[in-house]
Amino acid sequence: MPSRRTLLALALLGTASTTAMLTACATAPSPSFTERPPIVFMHGNGDSAALWQTTIWRFESNGWPRDRLFAVDQPNPLARDDDAVAQPGRSSTGESAVFLKAQVDKVLKATGASKVVLIGNSRGGNTIRNYVQNGGGAAVVSHVVLGGNPAHGIWAVKGFRENNEFSALSGFMQQLNAPKGPNGEEVTPGVKWLTLRSDNNDKYAQPDGVWIGAPGKPTNIGFDGPALKGATNIVLPRVDHRETSFSPAAFAATWQFLTGEAPRTTAVVAEANVVLDGRAIGAENLSLNGGQVTVFAVDPATGVRRGDAVHTKNIGADGRWGPFSARGDTAYEFVLSAPGYGTTHIYRSPFPRSSSVVHLRPERIVPADDGANAVVVFTRPRGYFDAQRDTMRFDGQSPPAGVPPKGAGVATSRLRIAASGPQRAVTGEFNGERITGLTWPAAKEHTTVLELTY
Repeated sequence: MPSRRTLLALALLGTASTTAMLTACATAPSPSFTERPPIVFMHGNGDSAALWQTTIWRFESNGWPRDRLFAVDQPNPLARDDDAVAQPGRSSTGESAVFLKAQVDKVLKATGASKVVLIGNSRGGNTIRNYVQNGGGAAVVSHVVLGGNPAHGIWAVKGFRENNEFSALSGFMQQLNAPKGPNGEEVTPGVKWLTLRSDNNDKYAQPDGVWIGAPGKPTNIGFDGPALKGATNIVLPRVDHRETSFSPAAFAATWQFLTGEAPRTTAVVAEANVVLDGRAIGAENLSLNGGQVTVFAVDPATGVRRGDAVHTKNIGADGRWGPFSARGDTAYEFVLSAPGYGTTHIYRSPFPRSSSVVHLRPERIVPADDGANAVVVFTRPRGYFDAQRDTMRFDGQSPPAGVPPKGAGVATSRLRIAASGPQRAVTGEFNGERITGLTWPAAKEHTTVLELTY
């Protein structure tokens, strides 16, 4: 039977996650709650909780209870151009910290724990730092892990967007990095801190301004920008900006930091009963109320549907499209239709484990797509494409269109098929993961997305 704390956690997360969690309660290892505190995962700029899917799977595969893992969705996740000036669809550093505090308070109440672990990627790392330092988080946070956190900004250029939260010259960044100890510690005392960074492959920790639209100009930020005085600072060779949080290497370092020992595995261990759920959301992480999600099992080699829909749901105010009992050996097509967006056909690899953060975002037809018979997007949410490091191919082209010959700064490739003709298969391949989907008519506002999991 689930514990009272488990039931409280389920009540917090809602009925859409209940089936998956109850399944795990019967099968997953159950370390004591004191040994495995709740973890709250905070995503980065413009992202959502969905990016933590594989990280959560790895924690579960090593015995961390599913009902102690909480990935949150911040509304309006993009930073403002000027942190002090309100901007539609964007959030300030203060708003982000207030949001995180509310989420931590909910988790503490639901689990009965006295402290939580916070893990953040990119902008989410500075939200965590702000909450711990200025929002009372130091009293309820035991450990913090920051992956690819622009801890010292992305640029430090006089006269260039100085009031942006990513400027090292901003008031926000200056107070965040003010010394907090006799040796110039930049982290709040009383909490254990870990930073994970790339050696030289993080697009937002570069001495050259190529990724901020100023190639050839110095950013005055080094490769070691994410490191913090007073923290345990670990370098992960060749990982890109997102992989500082979502890669197997990042998980292994995080597990070691939290437990004092190496994980049993960095692989995702399959489970017998897979239940999927998530939210249908727009770019602001707000629910696509009024949309619809239909799921089809497909032939992984051709993208062709294997029969009728296996799941359909109209989207309500909470955005939830599940729960859906899936097969762990089956590839799926998720068809998302929403007012103002058209129809998006999202093809995914099989899901080896349950997840409540299989979020679905629509893809729009844009002016540059005019004249295309079909539009196919190949995307890697948990990392970037690196032509010097990765083996990849998109519809026979390597590297995929738009991927530069050097550097890891592009996570999507867009294929516009101009010639009219019958529906056909398009395949994206990346380091052994292979996804095939079908083309759909762009003239009818349909797009295809091949979404990598790893």
